[in-house]
Amino acid sequence: MAVLWTSADAETATGGRATRPFAASGISIDTRSIRAGDLFVALKDVRDGHDFVADALKKGAAAALVSRIPEGCSEADPLLLVDDVLGGLERLGAAGRARARARVIAVTGSVGKTSTKEMLRAVLSAQGKVHAAEASFNNHWGVPITLARLPEDADFAVIEIGMNHPGEIAPLARLARPHAAMITTIAPAHLEAFEDLAGIAREKATIFEGLEPGGVAVVPTGLEVSPILAAAAQARAAKVLSFGPAEGSDYRLIAATIAGDATIVQAEHNGKPFLFKVMTPGKHFANNALGVIALAEAVGADPAVVALDIALWEPPAGRGARERIYMDITDEGQSFDLFDDAFNANPASMEAGLEVLAGSVPRDGVGRVARGRRVAVLGDMLELGPDESALHAAIAASPAMAKIDVVHLAGPRMRALRDALPPAKRGEWHETAKELAERAPHLVDAGDVVLVKGSKGSKVSLVVDALRKLGQPGAAEAFKGRE
Repeated sequence: MAVLWTSADAETATGGRATRPFAASGISIDTRSIRAGDLFVALKDVRDGHDFVADALKKGAAAALVSRIPEGCSEADPLLLVDDVLGGLERLGAAGRARARARVIAVTGSVGKTSTKEMLRAVLSAQGKVHAAEASFNNHWGVPITLARLPEDADFAVIEIGMNHPGEIAPLARLARPHAAMITTIAPAHLEAFEDLAGIAREKATIFEGLEPGGVAVVPTGLEVSPILAAAAQARAAKVLSFGPAEGSDYRLIAATIAGDATIVQAEHNGKPFLFKVMTPGKHFANNALGVIALAEAVGADPAVVALDIALWEPPAGRGARERIYMDITDEGQSFDLFDDAFNANPASMEAGLEVLAGSVPRDGVGRVARGRRVAVLGDMLELGPDESALHAAIAASPAMAKIDVVHLAGPRMRALRDALPPAKRGEWHETAKELAERAPHLVDAGDVVLVKGSKGSKVSLVVDALRKLGQPGAAEAFKGRE
């Protein structure tokens, strides 16, 4: 593994003191996934990371970033001593960003941050070496870790920036110093911390405060708050590119047609039509893809090549990925399709998920019910503030709901949706996702298409796990071999 940080470089970056020389090839905050050669960062969260330093060193960590000598360790161990671990990590991230040659992209938004980041990773990889955040490393420690891991020879870096409360985005954007920054969309989310959508928009728009001189802002059109975003972008960016359905958008979405497992996108760039394909169903993915193409232009990649390479991207697990679950290894028809979208939820992303489900085609004549169904399994949407009951109930009025056959629900907030649904669509409701997961064999049938969606804290991913366990081991591989 290439050396990422020598002890001398890390000392200079953090202002700390190394007890002995070391050379680290990576950064880790978790001893469960640490690799030999990593610099272990002893952050304080639910537990104090200092409690795990000795274990990290036993597992092969090159050194540990600490604010004191941990129990079970001594000056003889490879330690990088700083006044404050998070502050040291931030300084390490700033130094990683400063020494890199990469064109840096920052992405935020109420919905679609991680999917957009992964789309950028996929499409830019054909045009250079790409460094992107792991999972959802988008908070006060995730962004500096991503920057501290940034290889000096990367051509592009993609940094995801999230928030729960006011004042969180701007400091992270200034740390990342992006050459281009994008807002995917603004939707009701984290309303416990913000009065309204305008407040969310103003906070998200602070991402542009970190733009490098000559930086480009990429903003969505067609939203109630689009003027707020555009004004913030104009104030901070040397250039503004817009994407979305509104007339006058630099990258305008004309139509997005779901065709099986793909979405065919008709768009215009400066009035010139072009066509591309996203290999997953969802109009929201189509719109984000337009933003990705705009970002490609912003950082000097070839937008035409990017439009073609978007077809190589697939959504990550938990964010709309589709899979077939085979319940009988001898009968391919005894199967159902599962959309795993259990990582995050707010009213806008719930609407998008239901729209994808409504556009899917079940298979008839293969299950106990005889007719294939569109089945929604929904968990609570969290952090929606005082209007949470009304926002949950409003899902019943979604146009997509007309095509959905049955809705199973988990969580106290989803009682409001259950009460708002027509009786014919009401499936099971349980107080917890664990209780609903225990009912998995009774929720679905062969031929069904099933969407599972909810906020991560609702633990609706337990239902995804339970549905996957209905599959026969080895069946997917066996049926692939017959294609």
